[in-house]
Amino acid sequence: MTEYKNRIVVKINDQKYTIIGQDDPAHIRYVAHLVDEKIKEIGELSPGLDTTRKSVLTAVNVMDEYVKLTQEHDDLLEEIEKQGK
Repeated sequence: MTEYKNRIVVKINDQKYTIIGQDDPAHIRYVAHLVDEKIKEIGELSPGLDTTRKSVLTAVNVMDEYVKLTQEHDDLLEEIEKQGK
């Protein structure tokens, strides 16, 4: 059985990328837009960075946000569990 996949062309840091995924095309475009915005934000803070360094710093920043949100989520679940006892 072949899975249906969306092929969406997006622009990130003035480069075109084809993203293939099962998610809704609007979601894929939104995520690409967020990545583009984060790269531009880092580029504005440090204009001398090349694309590779901007990309790595973007990945580090996004992962930092993910780790913090995951911890916050876990803390909230723990709080809910304690209140239920």
